[in-house]
Amino acid sequence: MIEQLYKSSIIYNMSTHEYKGGCHCQDVRFTINLENPIESSDMTACNCSMCEKLAYIHLIIAKDQFQLTSDWNNLSKYQFNKKIAQHYFCKHCGVKSFYQPRSHPDCWSVNVRCLDDYSTFDLKFDTFDGKNWEQNIEKIR
Repeated sequence: MIEQLYKSSIIYNMSTHEYKGGCHCQDVRFTINLENPIESSDMTACNCSMCEKLAYIHLIIAKDQFQLTSDWNNLSKYQFNKKIAQHYFCKHCGVKSFYQPRSHPDCWSVNVRCLDDYSTFDLKFDTFDGKNWEQNIEKIR
């Protein structure tokens, strides 16, 4: 029985891709687990008033694929406009490494640039016209 559990855990670990990331000062840390490795087609750059200023590159993932490994108390929340999206920033260095987007309220958006090994990715990504959010949202849902 123990051998079976051990073998199944090896299979599980081999079939997931773990990525770690966080903010600049490392007070905010997280882990994401994905079925497949991150590819260019998974990333999106938005030109809305928030994302454009932050040079944010979105990786939308299911909430159960994300685990905050640091303390939530290290984060501040900012909301604007319709107050649906929940933008989380490190209280200490100000970096926004993930947030809950308005476009996908049941998901997290992780900033690809905040993944520890993001420089190994081919950073070609789709774009989203967030300046005209209402007219374009269905293109990414």
